[in-house]
Parts: sequence; structure tokens; C-alpha cells
Amino acid sequence: MKDVTPSQNSSKARLAHWLALWFGSGLIRPAPGTWGSLAALPPAAALAWLFGWPGLLVGIAVLFPVGLWAIGSYMQAAGEHDPKEVVIDEVAGQWLALLPVATLWELYPAAFLLFRFFDIVKPWPASWADRRLAGPLGVMMDDLFAGGYSLIICLGITLLLG
Repeated sequence: MKDVTPSQNSSKARLAHWLALWFGSGLIRPAPGTWGSLAALPPAAALAWLFGWPGLLVGIAVLFPVGLWAIGSYMQAAGEHDPKEVVIDEVAGQWLALLPVATLWELYPAAFLLFRFFDIVKPWPASWADRRLAGPLGVMMDDLFAGGYSLIICLGITLLLG
């Protein structure tokens, strides 16, 4: 476990740090990505409860650039590519997976498990993004692909259930 305390004592650096770690969930071992994905569920449920799936979509649209900034700041401080404790990318991917089931709380476990499966297995193009894209975009994109695969399956499940 490598928690990189911001070298600058600025509020921006501290904010980037805690967002990248999704408020510390990335520091939980083992499997920080799983813990980050679990920590993504309550705020997703709150957004969906308050605003439906459009609120979750807006949340993803906001989280993506904020995540890129936070990941970039953390990577610079850590001096490494894709530190395991950075989990804001899992949060974005998990929220994407939840879009079709935003207010169907009973399907959250399925969306969670599907996202974790695709995030671990990384079928193409997630594997390509993981290996070939550099910097914060590379860290974020493989999780968004995993979230996209999960979204498609969750959409199919909701259509089958009527």
C-alpha cells in the first residue's frame, strides 16, 4: 500500500489526493479496486434516487474530467503509472455500469459483479487501453470500457425483465 501524501500543502493537492483514492477506499486491502467499486455504490444510489438515470449520467460526465485531473495529480506525486490505490477510475466505470439499473436497487449487485468481472478480465479494447494509453486517460479508459460492457449486459437484463 502506497499512500502518497501531497507534497504541496494546498487544498487543491489534498482534494486531488482524496478524490483519486475515492476518500480512502483505495487504501483498503486486499483488492482496492473492489473496495473503490463498492464505495461508488452509495453516491450513485443517491444521485439516482434524487435525479434518476440522468443524474447519474451527469455525475459520470463531471467525474470523468475531475478524475483525469485527480489521477494526474496523484500519478505525478507517486511517480508511477496506474497506482493500485487510485480508484476514482473504478468509480466512473461502476457508475457507467449502473446507468441502465439506476433506480432498480435489486440489480445493483449484478451491475457491481459484472463491472468487477470486466475490470479484472479486461477484454479488448479495455486491455488495449490499459496497455497502450498513457497517463490519466489510460488509467480511466480501461474502467470505462469495463463499465460499458457491463452497461450493455445490464441493459439487456432490464429489457428481459420488462
